[in-house]
Amino acid sequence: MSNYIVVGGSKGIGLDLVQKLLNDKHHVWVLARTSESLIESPNLTFIPTDVTDLSLDVQLLPEQIDGFVYCPGSINLKPFNRLSMDDFNLDWQINVLSGIKLLQMVLPNLKKSEQASVVFYSTVAVSMGMPFHASVAASKGAIEGLVKSLSAEYAPKIRVNAVAPSLTQTPLSDKLTNTPEKIEASAKRHPLQRIGTAADIAEITKFLLYPSSAWITGQIIHVDGGMSSIKM
Repeated sequence: MSNYIVVGGSKGIGLDLVQKLLNDKHHVWVLARTSESLIESPNLTFIPTDVTDLSLDVQLLPEQIDGFVYCPGSINLKPFNRLSMDDFNLDWQINVLSGIKLLQMVLPNLKKSEQASVVFYSTVAVSMGMPFHASVAASKGAIEGLVKSLSAEYAPKIRVNAVAPSLTQTPLSDKLTNTPEKIEASAKRHPLQRIGTAADIAEITKFLLYPSSAWITGQIIHVDGGMSSIKM
């Protein structure tokens, strides 16, 4: 059994990932604001955490951490001229700075693992360029740079990768997926003719955490229904 930290593990992709890890008999520490969606398990520890106001007691975490996943994100879609500095600052805080701060906190624990794995999330909008995505794409673009830098710095001890999804049906994307018409319109934009599910993204994340991906680091894995690489 391994020890995994999942930040934002009480909803959406993070919740699905936590359930998969628990099903495989691993120990999981969930850092999130709420816990009502989490299943009861002796292998699950919940630590109340707000990534916009971090105050974490690392003594509550295991001495050795084998994997760290940072799930919090934002979907702040506005025309560029309507984005305020507060919009950019909040997206930067949620998507980048809080992930960096938490990773720095647990780095000594990760170094005690034989080979730890770190997973962040980017977005297909970084590689494609989409209107109204300036704020989120700027912050997620920083994540891609961070992943490549850290993977070089901590190889071979710690692997660092990111998953870059397209639109995925989660509570975060509810405004974009809350009607059948919206889902159908979005699905038609993808070569595989559907939008993503939390399970799609959680499954690739689990793969990146496990020894089966031991020769993968510094990668941005696109799980996007073919959107970033296929033109129809």
